[in-house]
Amino acid sequence: MGDQLTHVDQQGRVSMVDVGTKEQTDRRALVRSVVRLAPATMQMLIKQALPKGDVLVTAKLAGIMAAKKTGDLIPLCHPLFLSYVDVRFDVQEDENRIVVEAEARTTAATGVEMEALVAAQTACMTIYDMCKAVQRDIVIEDCRLVHKSGGRSGTYQA
Repeated sequence: MGDQLTHVDQQGRVSMVDVGTKEQTDRRALVRSVVRLAPATMQMLIKQALPKGDVLVTAKLAGIMAAKKTGDLIPLCHPLFLSYVDVRFDVQEDENRIVVEAEARTTAATGVEMEALVAAQTACMTIYDMCKAVQRDIVIEDCRLVHKSGGRSGTYQA
């Protein structure tokens, strides 16, 4: 871990990092998050019986679209050309949870962690939105970066 915040200058003001001189490398980030549902909601999701339609297809598309908009949402993020974004789901019926995994890739001078985080959280929020008609106490939890590769700092594996 660095001992200095990269988005704060010497005077303590926010500042966008200048990546103009950094080498362009292949970069990848993988984020996981969990959505917990009630057993009845989980059964409706599995049977595609929720009122708004196919939850996971909608959540996947929402996550991919959100990753592409990260530079518009996070003030000091650089807009990136994304070579790949995917959102995957592990529906764990026995635990009434959906593990959401978002992956983003690019070749750039800055990383794609924020794009993967935004994709994962947007997919989770879309699951919430699609299920809220039948359950209000849905929990989104444990969102974290689990893998990052490329760039000066090398590989991170949680």
